[in-house]
Amino acid sequence: MRKALLSFGLALMALIGSTAMAQEGQPVAIQENGPVITVDKELHDYGTIENGSDGSCIFTVTNTGTAPLIISTCKGSCGCTVPDCPKKPIAPGASAEIKVTYDTKRTGPFNKSVTITSNAVNAPSQRVKIKGVVKAKASNSTITTPPPTN
Repeated sequence: MRKALLSFGLALMALIGSTAMAQEGQPVAIQENGPVITVDKELHDYGTIENGSDGSCIFTVTNTGTAPLIISTCKGSCGCTVPDCPKKPIAPGASAEIKVTYDTKRTGPFNKSVTITSNAVNAPSQRVKIKGVVKAKASNSTITTPPPTN
């Protein structure tokens, strides 16, 4: 009896594995039931930006699943990175924006992340990243040269 069950289980796994491959050996996309999160980009690179400039960027989230996507939390990796996530459920096929603001009064290079927690069946915890360099604040003092001495 055990051997029969084991053989049946192995045959079933082989059948499932073979149907997940296309005729030419390519995997077939399997539609997942439930909400599926898709983000337009994983990284936003600010490049080099001015001290005190607008440190905002947008990540677009699309629900490619079959049920409403609910984002429960968005959390920056530190206090200098503040995300603003949608509060309403995202319907299947719809998109929403996540606005991330970095504090550009902090001089130097930065590499931060935002963790998006949702009810997505494909990635309940999704991470997006921001990076760049904030220029040093320009000095307001002027250099004066002493008058020539005779």
